[in-house]
Amino acid sequence: MKTIMVDMDNVITDSIFLELINEFLGSNYKREELKGYYLQELVKDKKEEFWNFVKERNFYEGASLFEGCYEVLEMLNKVYDVYIVTAYLWNDCLDISGDNLRNKYYYLREKLPFINSDKYIFTTNKNIMNFDIRIDDKLENIENGKIKLLFSAWHNTDLDDNYLKEHNVIRVNNWNDIEKILLPLK
Repeated sequence: MKTIMVDMDNVITDSIFLELINEFLGSNYKREELKGYYLQELVKDKKEEFWNFVKERNFYEGASLFEGCYEVLEMLNKVYDVYIVTAYLWNDCLDISGDNLRNKYYYLREKLPFINSDKYIFTTNKNIMNFDIRIDDKLENIENGKIKLLFSAWHNTDLDDNYLKEHNVIRVNNWNDIEKILLPLK
């Protein structure tokens, strides 16, 4: 059975991280306005204050799955060996990383109950594992896959289509695109 690595953040769901940044700064940033990968760069010189502000918060409370995610993952899980592989460490504030891991775990259990929790992998280096198919919003995390699906997110929309094609990367904009690509392969 072929294995699939599915990233959590910006692929399964958008956490409420940007909303927390906006609340902290009193701003109104929107994802489509952003370019950098790390949203916490928006708080710049107030990082310590920001991490104190959010240390008791659950970044996934109230976050919904992306449209079609549940249905497509449920179908994929019947014909592939699906793993959710996600980072949980906040390098700027390692003290709350344990809470982030717990919050991610319970979010996945609640929202995707058909994926056994022994298929959750919490790591900082996704490239040490082998998967046939990789779905992620970060280009470097799909490099070793036989099938590489780059999930569109604010920080990767400027990647050139020719570059992606040269590196055998398929851009997917939503879960419907993933279904069209992967379910005919079963």
